[in-house]
Amino acid sequence: MAMCRVFAAVFLVYIWVLASLCSAGDPYVFYNFEVSYITASPLGEPQQVIAVNGKFPGPIVNVTTNDNVVINVRNKLDEHLLLHWSGIQQRRSSWQDGLPGTNCPIPPKWNWTYQFQVKDQVGSFFYFPSLNMQRSSGGFGSFIINNRAVIPIPFDTPHGDIVITIGDWYKRNHTALRRALDAGRDLGMPDGVLINGKGPYQYNTTYGKTYRVRVHNVGVSTSLNFRIQNHNMLLAESEGSYTVQQNYTSLDIHVGQSYSFLVTMDQNASSDYYIVASARMVNDTTWRRVTGVGILHYTNSKGKASGPLPAAPQDEFDKTFSMNQARSIRWNVSASGARPNPQGSFRYGSINVTEVYVLKNKPPVQINGKKRATLSGISFINPATPIRLADQFKVKGVYKLDFPNNPLTGPPKLETSVINGTYRGFMEVILQNNETRMQSYHLSGYAVFVVGKLYISFMSGDHSVVNFC
Repeated sequence: MAMCRVFAAVFLVYIWVLASLCSAGDPYVFYNFEVSYITASPLGEPQQVIAVNGKFPGPIVNVTTNDNVVINVRNKLDEHLLLHWSGIQQRRSSWQDGLPGTNCPIPPKWNWTYQFQVKDQVGSFFYFPSLNMQRSSGGFGSFIINNRAVIPIPFDTPHGDIVITIGDWYKRNHTALRRALDAGRDLGMPDGVLINGKGPYQYNTTYGKTYRVRVHNVGVSTSLNFRIQNHNMLLAESEGSYTVQQNYTSLDIHVGQSYSFLVTMDQNASSDYYIVASARMVNDTTWRRVTGVGILHYTNSKGKASGPLPAAPQDEFDKTFSMNQARSIRWNVSASGARPNPQGSFRYGSINVTEVYVLKNKPPVQINGKKRATLSGISFINPATPIRLADQFKVKGVYKLDFPNNPLTGPPKLETSVINGTYRGFMEVILQNNETRMQSYHLSGYAVFVVGKLYISFMSGDHSVVNFC
């Protein structure tokens, strides 16, 4: 933290520099965020949650491509805070991404102003606190980037937007969960799944109209299957990319993923309908409580939803359904992007790959007496000085550019080890999951092109998903 304090005065100058990089003719939008603790009862019992402007989940950030976004964040927690704008590629300002590798944390009672331009990007995203397991206590909200009026969208304008956050939830707050992890214990089974920060029930729409339903999995560890009783969900967009439109009766949404569906309210209004988000690839009997239930209510509905919940895919020990479903999602390359001129595309089969990295994760191991996760045999340590600041101010010894191309064969180790990529190069990253549970990876600030996925079943009966990106 000492280095971060030294740089505080420098950052004041840096904000002015960042402002000068934004195009003067592009509009500015301003938000004030006050991040604090409140008491709420998302699962029926009072507990401490993290709110933004007194709301849980936090307010929706609603902007348009080319906007200069200025968000002043005041930290009223009793610990350090950073907010990360997940999936948003910030033009010329990666200093603002709200991750410990880039930014110094915001101390309690301090504020920090994030300033960045959303450029060449449209779609559905979300923000969340990136430190100390705080995301498991809240602090998240939706971030929508709309297209400019001159840019057509590849579907009829919906009647309205409905934002839905889904995610696993624990009655223990983030500090208790953090203590459990530090003591070498697993988080254990979540106590439930929240839909927009609540247990059952909510939602109100009008019969016969089509809505754009934006769904974010803001949880910490649980893949969820999302479905709306008796309604088809026409997938239209995923994290800023329009997709080939196709109907799903349910879709697996893994941690950190965001999707937009077009849902037409065309069912009989004799009753309401269930909205369900339930845990995937687990024992349904044991994990039954890990199910979020909401209500889709037509304004002319004549009764409450009743009967059993719509069933999830019946493939508890078979991950191929989820993998095949993910493979079925296709990028709509004919749809307009964030700019009116044709963007073109690379000939992906002839890309000159400059680096190949195999990133292999395994079950947690003991290192120096503590249970730690590893990637390719390395358990990462966040340095006191953020890596980007060390680069900017030429601070030596903060990190090493020695992350291995292939997993280490020796004992695991603690390192601040960084991948050394080539500027403007093409990197092939092979994500190899050797655990018995689904893993999600977040490549902050980068749009990746998935070229293949492979599922492996080992002789021992363990299951693993290997993603080739």
